Amino acid sequence: MKQTIYLFTVIACMTLTACNDWLDVQPKSQVEDTELFESESGYKEALAGVYSSMVSSGTYAKELTYGFIGVLGQEWDFYYSSQYDDAARYDYEAAFPTNYIRSIWANNYAGIANVNNLLAHVDDNTKLFSTDNHDVIKGEALALRAFLHFDLLRCFGLSYAVNPDQPSIPYSTALSYRVFPQLKVREVAEAVVADLKAAEELLLKSDPIVTGREITESVDNGYLLNRQLHLNYYAVKGLEARVYMWMQDYDNALAAANVVLESNAFPWATVANMQAGYDRCLASEHLFALNNLTLKADVADRYFSDDSQYSFAVTRDRLLEYYENATQDYRYTFLFKSGSSTNANNRYLRKYEDPSGNNVYYMYKMPLLRVGEMQLIKSEALYRKGDSDGAKAALNVLRQARNLPALAELPADYELGLIQEYRRELIGEGQLFFLYKRLNRPTIQYSDVEVAETKAYTFPLPITETEAAQREDNR
Repeated sequence: MKQTIYLFTVIACMTLTACNDWLDVQPKSQVEDTELFESESGYKEALAGVYSSMVSSGTYAKELTYGFIGVLGQEWDFYYSSQYDDAARYDYEAAFPTNYIRSIWANNYAGIANVNNLLAHVDDNTKLFSTDNHDVIKGEALALRAFLHFDLLRCFGLSYAVNPDQPSIPYSTALSYRVFPQLKVREVAEAVVADLKAAEELLLKSDPIVTGREITESVDNGYLLNRQLHLNYYAVKGLEARVYMWMQDYDNALAAANVVLESNAFPWATVANMQAGYDRCLASEHLFALNNLTLKADVADRYFSDDSQYSFAVTRDRLLEYYENATQDYRYTFLFKSGSSTNANNRYLRKYEDPSGNNVYYMYKMPLLRVGEMQLIKSEALYRKGDSDGAKAALNVLRQARNLPALAELPADYELGLIQEYRRELIGEGQLFFLYKRLNRPTIQYSDVEVAETKAYTFPLPITETEAAQREDNR
C-alpha cells in the first residue's frame, strides 16, 4: 500500500473528558515532524489525533459498529433501505457497499500511517518525556497499530477456519511511499500479536491502571486520567484474547481473557444505575471505548430514534426472540426504548443516548472492548479445550450479571447458543458479523444468503489497491 497519508492531529478532547486542559488543544494538520515531535505535548497530540480519527462515521462511529457491519450481521429489522439493502444481500459490488468498504480501508490505514510516524520518532529523545509517559505513549501507539490492522484483517482476510495461508492485507510498519507486501492471514495475525506483546511489556510497568499510581487533574494536566478511553494494559490483553480466538489458539485466548477478568478492574454495571438511566452504555465494563462528544446528535438522535428516517431498529417480537422472552434481562429492560405512533412496535437501542444526570463518566462513550466479551471468550475457549463445566460456569457469570438464571446444561448446539449470547450482549457494537465469520457458519440468522459459500465474509480489496499494487486474490 502506498503510504501517501500525511500526519494530522485533531482535537485531543475526542479522547479525553471535558474537565481537563487537553480540551484546549487546537486542531492541526500537515504539521512538520520537527515541530510536532520536539516536545512531549506533540506526541500526546499525535496519539490523541489517532484516537480522534477513529470517531468517524466511516468506521467506529457508525459503519464498523452498528451501521454497515451491523446490517451484515442481520442485527436490525429496520434501517435506511436505500443505503443498506445491497449490504443486507451481501452485494459488495453495489455503490454503497463499495463506498463503505473503501472507507474502512482508507480510514484505518490513515490511522496506521499516523501511528507509524509517531513510532518513528518516539525513541529519538526519551528525555523529553516525564514520568512513565514515553512507555505509555509508545505502548498505546503499538496497540493502536495492532487494533487497526486486526480489524482490517477481519474485514479483508479469510477466516482462520477457512485458510490461514490465503493472501490478505499489508502490515504497514513505517510511514513510507514504498509498497508493503501483501501478507497471508497467518502472517498478519502474527504481526498483530507481536505489536500487542511489545505494547503489553511497556504498559505493564507504566500504565496507572496496573501500577495504581494516582493521577489527578493537576498531574500532567490529567493526561493519564480515564484509562478506559485509551488502549490501556487490560485493553491490550482483551484484544489479545480476541486475536487468539481468531487464530484458534484457545490456550492463549483463555490466559489473556483471565488476566482481564481476574483484575476485577471492570465491574458489572449495576441495576440501580441502569434503572435510573445513569448508565446506558455500561461504562464500568469498558476495557476500551472511544469518546464521541457528538454522540447524542450524531448517533442517538439520528440513528436510534423514531423521529429520524435513518434509524436502525428491531421489532418488539424480534427483540423478544433475541432475549428468548426473558424480559427480566437487564439489557432487554433498560437498553431499549419503544417507538411511538406508527413506530410503536419498533425498539431502539439506548446505548448511545445521553444518560440521566450529569456524571461525565457515563457520557459520550462508544465501547470497542468490553468485559462481557471476555467472559464469552473464556467460555468458548474452555469449551474448545473440552471443559464443558468450565464453559458453562463462565457463561453463567455473564448471564447472572444480566439477571438471567444459571444454565443447568450447555445448549445442545453450543455455537448457536454462543451466537445468541453475543447478539444479546454486544448488539450495536460491531462484533456479531465477525463472530459468524470466525466460526465460518454457512448462513447468518435472518438471512437466506449462503454467506460462506459466496465468500461474503471477506470484503474484496478496493479497486484502487488492486490496480496500484497488483495484489493477489484475498478471497
